[in-house]
Amino acid sequence: MSRHRSYGRSSKSAKKRNVLKRFERVDVLRELGRWKDGENKRVTGLPKTPVLP
Repeated sequence: MSRHRSYGRSSKSAKKRNVLKRFERVDVLRELGRWKDGENKRVTGLPKTPVLP
């Protein structure tokens, strides 16, 4: 008996996300030199960042 196609595939979890969470975005901003730990404390309004591999 085979599985129904609506149950998904095993390669589904390996798919690249195109949206970063806040902590991931802060990490990218640190790498780019646009985030300083002591100065930036805003919760909203973070600048857009490229998705790094």
